[in-house]
Amino acid sequence: MVRILLVANAFNSLTQRVYTALRARDHHIGIELALGDDLLRARVAAFRPELILAPMLTTAIPIDIWSAHTVLIVHPGPKGDRGPSSLDWAIHEGEPEWGVTVLQAAEEMDAGPIWASVSFTVAPCGKSELYRNEVADAAVQAVLLAVDRFDEDGFEPEPLDYHRPDVLGQLRPYHDQQIRRIDWSTDDTAVVLRKLRAADSQPGVLDELYGREYYLHGGHGEDQLRGVPGTVIAVRDGAICRATVDGAVWVPQLRPRRVSGGPPTFKQPATDALGLDLPASIPEVPVTPSSAAIRETWSELRYREEGTVGYLEFSFPGGAMSTRQCRNLLAAFQQAATRPVDVLVLGPARDFFSNGIHLNVIEAAEDPAEESWLNINAMNDLVEAVLTTTDKFVISALAGNAAAGGVMFALAADEVWCRESVVLNPHYRLMGLHGSEYWTYTLPQRVGATEAERLTREALPLGARDAAALGLVDRVLPGSAETFWVSIRRAAAELAGSPNLANRLVTKKQRRAADEAAKPLAAYRSAELAQMRRNFFTAGEPYHERRRNFVYKVRPTQTPPHLLG
Repeated sequence: MVRILLVANAFNSLTQRVYTALRARDHHIGIELALGDDLLRARVAAFRPELILAPMLTTAIPIDIWSAHTVLIVHPGPKGDRGPSSLDWAIHEGEPEWGVTVLQAAEEMDAGPIWASVSFTVAPCGKSELYRNEVADAAVQAVLLAVDRFDEDGFEPEPLDYHRPDVLGQLRPYHDQQIRRIDWSTDDTAVVLRKLRAADSQPGVLDELYGREYYLHGGHGEDQLRGVPGTVIAVRDGAICRATVDGAVWVPQLRPRRVSGGPPTFKQPATDALGLDLPASIPEVPVTPSSAAIRETWSELRYREEGTVGYLEFSFPGGAMSTRQCRNLLAAFQQAATRPVDVLVLGPARDFFSNGIHLNVIEAAEDPAEESWLNINAMNDLVEAVLTTTDKFVISALAGNAAAGGVMFALAADEVWCRESVVLNPHYRLMGLHGSEYWTYTLPQRVGATEAERLTREALPLGARDAAALGLVDRVLPGSAETFWVSIRRAAAELAGSPNLANRLVTKKQRRAADEAAKPLAAYRSAELAQMRRNFFTAGEPYHERRRNFVYKVRPTQTPPHLLG
């Protein structure tokens, strides 16, 4: 066991992955956010780490710390890659293979001795999705290898040597907006998508629409619509479709460029950000979930069937679910529930399952408290529909992370199947919320009242294996997202063909009836929403300030107490 201090700019998805992976190996882990050199020095002195590990750090560790301690930095690039825009360049240039390298802190940034390096195939997706999947998988593998090597006697890290044949990286400059700029008159769809995806979710691609400057976030291909290059030719699910010289792309989110002296801005659904500037003549071009499943186009919802198994796929940027998105998903679920299938599988193909209510949409609303209320009720309607569907066996399939109400949404299903790399945050406390989505019914049922209280109070992430040990999830499947779905389809087909399925459905219906007789779902909902109404509408509640800090990315002044343990 090694005493390890994690130092990171934020306790983000990768830092949480590393934290849960190291905890699973019984290492003693401390966490410190990089909020200033003196704070870091004090934390190092108090924690007395054997090893300092930085999973996500954009600032330099002070020389007095790395000269006195072994400090390992996780860099999202192959051996020899250096600079602050590694993934941006990989996607922009269409690299088929990339890597993650764990190197030792040294005077020259990203040039220290190499402790481990793991390669991965670059998937055709946005930077944030790549980061949470292939990059995170490779990073955890590299970190565990590096920590094992640290714990060995006599291991010597490899000095960076550009003469070695396996050192293929290079020092790259910052990937600025001049490089990212889209020339709509010449750039084809493939180039536009690479530029958009390399900037997702930060910093976005700066562009102009209807006389104002926006950062474009996200990029998805379109197989049918065409128009004058650069113009907005359609809208759907809050996204805008812009024509290219040989096709079109969908942009789900926009962020207005901050004007000098003006307030900070944040990402919103593209049509919301444009508001009245969006011409009324731009058509809404809907697509059904079934049609979307067999096309290359943007859709938040896709549905397909394989035998007597229905698959309802949803994909919301950042995992947040607005009132509109909850209602659309509810309608799609209700439609799927009428189909002649025995098993329904819910979940995105690769990324976030759900992170609950949409804080950015709420922040942009004329009345954030009222929008919060509408959003949580829409989430509850969705969860209730899943809980009360007794003639189908419902599976939540988590290829990606879930948090807060998103975890409770997953728990509404009969079983929860997780990819091994998934991180769950089954709590609301950090946003100053009591929480809803029937969690007071589903969470204690799975883990017991004592464990439910601990999980929601401690507000720390859980790896999939630990969640399974608690009973929070039912199956944990290894491998990539693609491998995960191969396993899901096989297991779902076996379940649908099982002679015992009919009995399981009968038992499910009887259990739901017994639970309803003991305490109606409406009672759980009423009690939870009474607390949430206070959170939303009572003066002095911390929710609104914490939401604003989250949306505007206000950094704390010190490491939050729940991370200190």
